[in-house]
Amino acid sequence: MPYKFQIPETHPNFRLNKRHYSNSELRQVAKHFIEEGEPYEEKVGNFLLDWLKPQAYIFAHTSGSTGAAKKIKLYKMHMVHSAKATAKFFKLEENSTALHCLPSEYISGKMMLVRAMVLGWQLDLVPPTSNPLDQIFKVYDFSAMTPFQLDNSIARLHLIKKLIIGGGTVSPKLKKMVADSESVIYETYGMTETCSHIAAKRLNPKKKKNTKRPFKLMPNINISQDDRGCLVVKAPNILDEVIITNDMVEIVTYKKFFWKGRFDNVINSGGVKLFPEQIERKLNKILDNRFFISSMKDDALGEKLVLFVEEDFSEERLSQLEENISNLKGLGKYEQPKKIYLIRKFEETPNGKIHRDNTIRSRVS
Repeated sequence: MPYKFQIPETHPNFRLNKRHYSNSELRQVAKHFIEEGEPYEEKVGNFLLDWLKPQAYIFAHTSGSTGAAKKIKLYKMHMVHSAKATAKFFKLEENSTALHCLPSEYISGKMMLVRAMVLGWQLDLVPPTSNPLDQIFKVYDFSAMTPFQLDNSIARLHLIKKLIIGGGTVSPKLKKMVADSESVIYETYGMTETCSHIAAKRLNPKKKKNTKRPFKLMPNINISQDDRGCLVVKAPNILDEVIITNDMVEIVTYKKFFWKGRFDNVINSGGVKLFPEQIERKLNKILDNRFFISSMKDDALGEKLVLFVEEDFSEERLSQLEENISNLKGLGKYEQPKKIYLIRKFEETPNGKIHRDNTIRSRVS
């Protein structure tokens, strides 16, 4: 559907690195970033110029972590609606201070800029490193990070009042590490097609409960399931069409759901359906290094469960892992890996996520 969209003038309270810029001034800043800035500033500049063009859309790339990366069209009107929904859901007012520490070539980084310009936030830019808070000495109202960045920022989380985590699942170990943090921390669910998150759940609630917490939907989002049990998203404010995902879910209410895993990752081993993501959550209790569960063809079972761990190979370490896993409480009989691969370095997508298929293809003959 074609849209007519007038680029809004930046909010009067908008600040970028402590200074307000009008649209025309922002174009000059963007050009300066591209010509003379650091690599991360160049990416910011490229997006700002795209945003300020008169066309009603921008192009963005999906992450490529669950399939081939795709170039897709995002309408700026939808991005504005997403920004407003975020402000409403997380109760972020005008003049909120925000730290931008994500790559601006991806939707997460682009939306931080859109939120600031549209909502009137005071946004500071820092390089999108693994430890973004290392050189920060002031308190911010809001920021967004990946799980890896969160893991490296535990000691300084008091500098962020509200923090959202996206770009990957948060491990049980990491949840324990932030349980008593003064920051209000949320795990988010979303994708490039939905202009970042459409749902979130609190990672460190005040009332400690043993039960799992479901994702809660942002405003104006409607969900259902297809015949595979996968999530279907209808959101006229941010989507032209209904999106049928490959995420298997359990819908609790019309506003809440549990994420179970990717349909395309489900392993059928001897007639038993296994969810790698659920098994990974259990293995997180005993594994500190990066790892993932996958499958390989097997004459007897059809598919056999295999575990890949990112560390140097040794027979001693392999035997130790096998023993620890066999003794892990809560891990079912069919959830025991039939084979374990120790791999020095996983293949990654451009934004640092584990590329499972490439890792398997390049390291296992």
